[in-house]
Parts: sequence; structure tokens; C-alpha cells
Amino acid sequence: MSDSLAITITDNALSKIIELRTLEDLEDLHLAIRINGAGPSGFVYETAFLRGSDVSATDHVEFHGDLPVAIPLDSLDNLRGSVLDLSGNGDGVGLVIRNPNTPASPGIDFGDDIELTGTTEDKVRQLLEQQINPAIAAHGGVATVVSVVGSTANLELGGGCQGCGMAAVTLRQGIETAVLSAIPEITEIVDVTNHDLGENPYF
Repeated sequence: MSDSLAITITDNALSKIIELRTLEDLEDLHLAIRINGAGPSGFVYETAFLRGSDVSATDHVEFHGDLPVAIPLDSLDNLRGSVLDLSGNGDGVGLVIRNPNTPASPGIDFGDDIELTGTTEDKVRQLLEQQINPAIAAHGGVATVVSVVGSTANLELGGGCQGCGMAAVTLRQGIETAVLSAIPEITEIVDVTNHDLGENPYF
């Protein structure tokens, strides 16, 4: 148990949670909050009432009034600073977590240097096919070169990358870094994907 509060619960939300807990008619109920993955809009959360005996000894437990809140350690850092509030019109249509933290971009781990040959566009295509696409395939994504104009490579993200809320981050932090470092002729990467058509986000 910790005295430091990782999250804030608004008065309206706290009243609603207490009301819901009363309806359960069980003693010693904790509100459990954990991050259950990530989606195109950010983290996905899971909340439930747990008996005290079902709360893990390693969970961070904090008290909001007489409401104990249990947060698994693997969710704690990414929940820190969040605000739990009522959504909708304030009549308790649901709870919403406003979180200042965002999911990390899916990692792209590139192996040993590869030999790139041919035109600049050929080199970009080879890099995508041999290193980048295998790395992002685990997320259902694929990147293709649409064209190379001068020192600019126009790339399109498909599959899991299309419509993904993290796609822009993935492009900038992973793919762009790899292309610019491996192919000096390229100085700029442009994402020409129509992300509005995406139906299968990374997560």
C-alpha cells in the first residue's frame, strides 16, 4: 500500500463508484483499474470491483475517501497522473479516464546492415522488404514505397498501420530513422497513406 496517489478521482465519479459498490452488497470491495492494452485512441482500460483477498500483494493500493483503489504495478506508471471522471451528461452514464500518458510506439528492431543496390527507389524497396516489414509484421503492418522524388521517399502504410493512432509515431521514430540512416540519398520521408480507410489498427 502506498500513501502517494497515482490517480485523481473527481467527486462526481467517486460518488458514482461508491453508489455502484453499495449495490454489490459485499464487504471490502476495491476498485481495480488496469491497462488492458492499447488502441488507436490510446490505452484501453479495465475496471472491476475486487474483494480485498483478490487484490495482489504487489498491487499499488491507494485510498480515495473510504474507497481503496488497486492498480497492478505493470499499469502504475502509465496511469500516473490520470483523472477518473464521469462521462456524458454527468448523470453517471459511464466513467472515463483522462490520461496524460500515451502508449509507446511499437518497437522496430533492425538487424545487421544489409547491402542495398540499384536506384534510390530500389534501395528503399529493399530496405522495406528485408528489414522494416518483417519488424512491423507482428503488428499486422506493411510499408511500401509509392515513389521517390528527388531526395524524398513517399511511403504508404497498409494493414495494421493504416488507420492506426500510432502510425505517424511509428513512421517518424522507426521507419524514417532506418531509411535516412541506411540510404543517405533520402533526406525526407512523406507518409501518403489514407489513414481514414484503416479498419485494423495495430492493437
